[in-house]
Amino acid sequence: MSTPSEATEHLEPAAGEQELLHRVENGVLWMTLNRPGASNAITWDQRETMITLLGEASANEAVRAVVLGAAGAKHFCTGMDLRSSPGTTSLLASARPSEPGTPTPPERPTGYAARMIRNGVLRLTTAVLDCEKPVIAAVNGTAAGYGMSLALACDLVIAADTARFIQVFARRGLVPDGGSAYLLPRLVGPHKAKELMFLADDLPAAEAARVGVVNKVVAADELHATVREWAERLATGPTRALAITKRLVNRSLDSDRATAFGEEADAVELTMTTRDANEGVASLIERRKPEYYGW
Repeated sequence: MSTPSEATEHLEPAAGEQELLHRVENGVLWMTLNRPGASNAITWDQRETMITLLGEASANEAVRAVVLGAAGAKHFCTGMDLRSSPGTTSLLASARPSEPGTPTPPERPTGYAARMIRNGVLRLTTAVLDCEKPVIAAVNGTAAGYGMSLALACDLVIAADTARFIQVFARRGLVPDGGSAYLLPRLVGPHKAKELMFLADDLPAAEAARVGVVNKVVAADELHATVREWAERLATGPTRALAITKRLVNRSLDSDRATAFGEEADAVELTMTTRDANEGVASLIERRKPEYYGW
């Protein structure tokens, strides 16, 4: 188990990673997409680093909340950067048919796109959903395409009043990816989800809050302070209870009542073994503010 100082050092930005800034401060892991000149489109390397950081955050007691934000004032994220390439080379890259007259397979054979989605954006969406710490999206500007999918995957969304959300896929003749077709109907209902996906119109921040995509809308110059307040409040909370609550809510969307009730009972049993649960009950009896440690 890492100490807080060791964890903070491990998660600090390293050379060559400046397109994704990350630091731990007051128990909060801050991840910032830092490519405003490219509309904060996500590269392969950024995606892999984010997946790694989210996984490490789950297992690190020094991290008790996560914020996903972006640099600049115009764009939160406009999806994956299609011009970027994998950071690693396949060990089998040269294994191609060499017999004379054997046709050379195409660069993108059938199954290529599905594999790219499964191994790419869906892994990042899953990393956000499965992170055991609450994840806040700080949406400073346009969240389009996979950028909107990424925000939808977060547990809480705080947006600047200048932000907008766009299911842009239909404008390009594509279907939604990154989990949008799973996540969006569960937030806004199937009819509204189809409207947003079929027409691909901009969804302003205020309307996004009204339909349930966004938790809170604030003035652009208040976004950072509001996100910090929420994140640090979560970081002083009963971390394991929040993790189990997140899992219960996410699983409830796909469970029948009997399964959900059974999992809730098991979750209560598990949570009551934590130090924080005992502290919470003791503080109630003693009429004082609880002090949560995160375990």
